Amino acid sequence: MNYRHLGRTGLKVSELCMGTMNFGWTTPEENAGPIFDAFVEAGGNFIDTADIYSSWARGNPGGVAESCLGRWLKKRSGLREKIVIATKVRGRMGDGPNAEGLSRKHIFDAAEASLRRLQTDTIDLYQTHWYDENTPIEETLRALDDLVRQGKVRYLGCSNYPAWRLMQALWASDRLGLARFDSLQPHYNLVHRAEFERELRDACRTYGIGVIPYSPLAGGFLTGKYRRDEPPPAGSRGLDSGRIKGYMTEANFTLLDRMREIGQARGRPVAQIALAWMLADPLITSAIIGANTVEQWNEIAGAVDWTLGDEELKELNERTRWQ
Repeated sequence: MNYRHLGRTGLKVSELCMGTMNFGWTTPEENAGPIFDAFVEAGGNFIDTADIYSSWARGNPGGVAESCLGRWLKKRSGLREKIVIATKVRGRMGDGPNAEGLSRKHIFDAAEASLRRLQTDTIDLYQTHWYDENTPIEETLRALDDLVRQGKVRYLGCSNYPAWRLMQALWASDRLGLARFDSLQPHYNLVHRAEFERELRDACRTYGIGVIPYSPLAGGFLTGKYRRDEPPPAGSRGLDSGRIKGYMTEANFTLLDRMREIGQARGRPVAQIALAWMLADPLITSAIIGANTVEQWNEIAGAVDWTLGDEELKELNERTRWQ
C-alpha cells in the first residue's frame, strides 16, 4: 500500500480508503471484521464512515456502521493509533428540530455520540456530510474549531460541497482564524467527471485541499458487472438505483469494452483499471471503496501496485472528458 498526504497537512493516509456505508446494510457485521482485517493487513490505514450509515435501510436507525467499526477496533489491542478514522455529521440522527444540520448544538451532540459509538477519544477527520443552507458557515466552523481545540477532532473536511460553498468556508476560516476544511469528499469517477473537474479541482489544487472521492467505481458499474441489455445481477443495489441506470449508455458500455481489453492485456480486472485511472492523478489523496466480502477487497486491493501507461490514460480521458 502507498500513502499520500491529506492535502497540505502532514497526515498520511493509504491510497485506498475503506468505506463503511454497506456495513450493517448489505454487509452483515460478521463479514465486516474480516474485511477490516484484510484491509489493515494490506497496509490500509484509512477508514471512512458517517453517523447516518445506514439509516435509509429498513430497521437501521443510523450509527450502525460507526458502532461496528468501534467494536472491531476495541478487539484489536494497539491498533487504534495506527488507524485514521473519518466520520461525518449533518444528517438526521433522532427526533426533534435540532437532530440534524450543522448548528453548534447538533455538531456538539453528534460528535459526542460518534465518539461513543466509535469507542475512541478522538475523531481523526470530522467531515460535514453536506452543506446546511439554514446555518451560517461561521457558526458551523466555530463549533468545529472548538472540537479541534478540545482535542476531540484532529482535522476537518467536507463532503458534497459545490465550489462556491467550499470557498466560502475557506474564506471564513481565514478571516476568523478558525480551523479549516483540509479535505473534500466529492462524487467522482471515470464516468462522472464534470461535477468535480469543472471548478472544484482547481479550488482544491490552489488551496491544498485533499480529495477523497466516493463512488470511484460508479456504484459497481465500473467493475464490469453490468452488461448491455441484461438486468443487473441478482442482489445488486443497482436494481433500484437511478444513478446506475443513468450510467447505462452505449458510450459507457463501449468504454467498459475497452477497459476489459486493457485489463486483459495487463492481467487486471476492470475495477483496477478504474481505480488506477483515478490514482494516476496526484491531486487525489485516497479513493473510498466498499467491499461486501474479503474476496471483493482482494480484487480491488491490487489497484495500488501498478500504473496505467500514458497512452492508456490519454485514451480513457478522451473517452470520458465531458461526463
